Parts: sequence; C-alpha cells; structure tokens
Amino acid sequence: MAKKSVATFRQGQSLAYSKVIKMVKSEKTGAYIFHEEMVPNDAVKEYLKK
Repeated sequence: MAKKSVATFRQGQSLAYSKVIKMVKSEKTGAYIFHEEMVPNDAVKEYLKK
C-alpha cells in the first residue's frame, strides 16, 4: 500500500522535497528540540531563515 502512494505522489509535476531538521532551543527548559519537516527544495533557504 505504501509503495502505491509513493508512486502516485511522484507522478506528474510534483516538486522535489527535502527533509529539513532544525535544532531549536526550548524557552522553558533550555534543552534543544529537533523540528522535522518536509519542505520543497525551492523553499529550504526560507525555512531555515525563520
């Protein structure tokens, strides 16, 4: 089932995506938290500037 959904996702004019992992310091505890998100390749630089 998963293979079929991945195959249909890549058909057509879909964009290339990258998994971005950003390390953010928590205000409450001071520990670091990792935020993971799938971002289009064109928007990676803008996502990391936030």
